[in-house]
Amino acid sequence: MTALTRYARLEATGLWRPDTGAQRQEVIVSIGDATLVISDLNDTALTHWSIPAIARAPGSEGATYHPDGDTGETLDLPPNESEMINAIETLRLAVARTRPRPGRLRWLGALASVSAVAALVLFWLPGAMRDNTLRVVPQVKREALGVAIIDRVQRVAGPMCSDAAGLRALRSLGRRLGTTKLAVVPGLTRPALHLPGGVIVLDRSVFEDWEEPDVAAGFILAELALQVERDPLARLLDVAGPWENFRLLTTGELSEQALDAYAEHLITSAPDTPDTPNLLALFEGTDVPATPYARARDITGETTLALIEGDPMQGRDTEPLLPDSSWLRLQNLCGG
Repeated sequence: MTALTRYARLEATGLWRPDTGAQRQEVIVSIGDATLVISDLNDTALTHWSIPAIARAPGSEGATYHPDGDTGETLDLPPNESEMINAIETLRLAVARTRPRPGRLRWLGALASVSAVAALVLFWLPGAMRDNTLRVVPQVKREALGVAIIDRVQRVAGPMCSDAAGLRALRSLGRRLGTTKLAVVPGLTRPALHLPGGVIVLDRSVFEDWEEPDVAAGFILAELALQVERDPLARLLDVAGPWENFRLLTTGELSEQALDAYAEHLITSAPDTPDTPNLLALFEGTDVPATPYARARDITGETTLALIEGDPMQGRDTEPLLPDSSWLRLQNLCGG
C-alpha cells in the first residue's frame, strides 16, 4: 500500500486501554507494515492492530479507535494529533476501497437480470408471440379481419363496385388466376392491396385505364405472390403492435383503433413489390404474359426489365384471359 510508506515515520501520543476494566496508559502510536503499532514510553511494543481491522468509535473529541468487533480495547488520540488521525482515516479508506462490495455486486447482478428480462421482452417476446398467433388464428377469423378492414378502406376509397354483370366477369377472371376473393373500389390511391383472409382489393383504374385484362391480371398475381412471401396477418400484427397481438391471441379480437390504423397504413403506404422469380413463376403457371404488367408499372421498362426479359410467355401464343364481352363488362364494373 503506497500510503503506508508515506506515513512510515509518523508517531503520536495517545491513551491505550487493553480491556474494559484496565487503567488507560500513555502510549506511543506509530504506523508499521499494514499495522498500527502501540508502544509504551520505553518503545516496547504493547500490541499491533491490523489497519484493515480498525474501527472508529463515534462521539469522541479527538478520535477513539478499537479493533473491529472488540470495543473493550481502545486507543484515544487527542485533537492535537490530527496528523495521525488523518493518516489512520486515509489508510482505513484505502483499505475499504479494496474490499469486495457484496451489496454492489448484488445490485449489478440484479441490474443484469433486469436488463436480460427487458431485452427478452423487447426483442424476443413480440416475435415469438406473433409467430404463435399466426399459428393459432383460424382462417375464418382471418377472413373476418379482412372484411373489417375492407369496411374501413371503403370509407376512403368509396364503396365496392357492384355492377352485377361486371362482378360475374370479375369472378371469371379470378377463377382463371386461381382466386375468387376479389373486390374493386373506385378510389384506392394504389393499384391493389391484399388483406388477411386472402382478399385482394383492386382500384378501378387497373381495368379502365388499359385495353387488355393482362395488366389487371398482373396486379392480381403480384398480390398473390406477396401473400405467399409474407402472411398478411403478420403485417397487420407488426403494424398493430405487441399489445394488440396479445389481445388477438387471448380474446380473438383487435381493437377498433388498431383496425382503423391499419387501414390508414395500407392506403397511405407505398405498394410492396414481390420477388421477381416468384412473380414470374405465377405468370408462367397461369399462362399470363408479364410484359403488359411490367409496362404498366413502368412504361420505360427500366425498373421492370427483369420481368420483361424473363416473361415466360414471350414469343408464345396465349388464350385471351376473358372474352371481349366479359372484359367490357369488367371495365364498366364501377359504372363506367
